[in-house]
Amino acid sequence: MAHARKSVADRFDDEHYPAYTVGRAAEMIGVSPAFLRAVENAHLLDPVRSGGGHRRYSRYQLRLAARVRDIARHGTPVEAACRIVILEDQLAEARDRNHHSERVLQSH
Repeated sequence: MAHARKSVADRFDDEHYPAYTVGRAAEMIGVSPAFLRAVENAHLLDPVRSGGGHRRYSRYQLRLAARVRDIARHGTPVEAACRIVILEDQLAEARDRNHHSERVLQSH
């Protein structure tokens, strides 16, 4: 596992380091473990499994799940909320690429 080689300081700074158990992750963002499993079933999260098979979440994954939680609180089903988060991120990436391309074209 690539994460095992990182120093303690690097793990604190790595937003992708799988530091949180399902119970702690759920507590941190104010949801149930079942909610996190639903987000996983919708293919938005793919938590790392510990040696014992327990789910471990990163800070990045918790931010995604919190975005889903915020959308779902307005009555949107979890699976649809996950799709919205995915589409929002794809749109942001496309905008970033467009802005980069425009800057490149303007510099020539």
